[in-house]
Amino acid sequence: MTAHRTAVLGTGQTHHRAKRTDVSMAGLIREAVDRALDDAGTTLADIDAIVIGKAPDMFEGVMMPELFLADALGAVGKPLLRVHTAGSVGGSTAAVAAALVKSGVHRRVLTVAWEKQSESNAMWALSIPVPFTVPVGAGAGGYFAPHVRSYIRRSGAPAHVGAMVAVKDRRNGAKNPLAHLQQSDITLESVQASQMLWDPIRFDETCPSSDGACAIVLGDEQSAAESEAVTGKRPGWVLATAMRTEPLAYAGREHVSPEAGRDAAAALWRAAGITDPLREVDAAEIYVPFSWFEPMWLENLGFVPEGDGWKLTESGGTEIGGALPVNPSGGVLSSNPIGASGMIRFAEAAKQVMGRAGDYQVDGARTALGHAYGGGSQYFSMWLVGADKPQ
Repeated sequence: MTAHRTAVLGTGQTHHRAKRTDVSMAGLIREAVDRALDDAGTTLADIDAIVIGKAPDMFEGVMMPELFLADALGAVGKPLLRVHTAGSVGGSTAAVAAALVKSGVHRRVLTVAWEKQSESNAMWALSIPVPFTVPVGAGAGGYFAPHVRSYIRRSGAPAHVGAMVAVKDRRNGAKNPLAHLQQSDITLESVQASQMLWDPIRFDETCPSSDGACAIVLGDEQSAAESEAVTGKRPGWVLATAMRTEPLAYAGREHVSPEAGRDAAAALWRAAGITDPLREVDAAEIYVPFSWFEPMWLENLGFVPEGDGWKLTESGGTEIGGALPVNPSGGVLSSNPIGASGMIRFAEAAKQVMGRAGDYQVDGARTALGHAYGGGSQYFSMWLVGADKPQ
């Protein structure tokens, strides 16, 4: 089968907030869709298929919402596909949409992901019932905190590194008008003084609960040329995608640096012809719901050797202007509509190489990584996008 060059024509997001009581689920999604279509210079009539994704239905208590969203999405009479891979779903959804274009099945595909967390309680939806585990295992933080402690013990990372990540991402988020948390005055001291939730994860090192949606319009080479002619803006190009999964629990499982993440990253770099990610990638939007996951994922993705992730963070290398700017948009620590969070990472990576990131634009960004993970660090999806059309 002939592989077609795949372009990001446009992206759209809502303003991410704690509660969007002014719109329904369909209205929230349509905000992101309309902004993406406008950014791409196209209309729903031009879209051949729609791929949607969200986190578990229990997060809002609406089962199979795709069944009532066809009208709002302009999907009547068109293929409509739902993807679900837990918290990584936003990234996986974009990767599936890109595959539909790359394979030549469709010329233009709209992909959208969302969450309306205010209509439920994800904290308790993610909690394992007390009869089967100790009661302190509440929420995602209760599950991941032991992995963070293990990372700190193995790597010898100093305790302030987590707070450094939180300060960096929240200050970046203050430059992003769409971000939920706007904390330009956050300091290392204020983070370290915030309440301990799951040792060593403090309140200010934890992602918020957000309502929000994200959409991306993808197209083939001809669609990219047509979009550029209408908008006057260059598209981004999908250089490679990768997805990998592993079981939640098995004997000898590596929780700090999961095999599925390492394998997905290796496949991504191989497909894109990347041999030195730290030198060849200009920006990275990495799924960091708790601040310590920045150094952990830097190692898992192969940017630095095992045990050195915290050193790149502490040196300032992940700041905008550093060797590898990580989460210039503010990341998951600034906005977290769970089902959309992975797609936001993919969209923000594309915005960097398209030169559309505004006040948090990384100068000269030509390649950027979008990354998402979900479940108990068992689902991974990622893509590499570039400013230049692949040969």
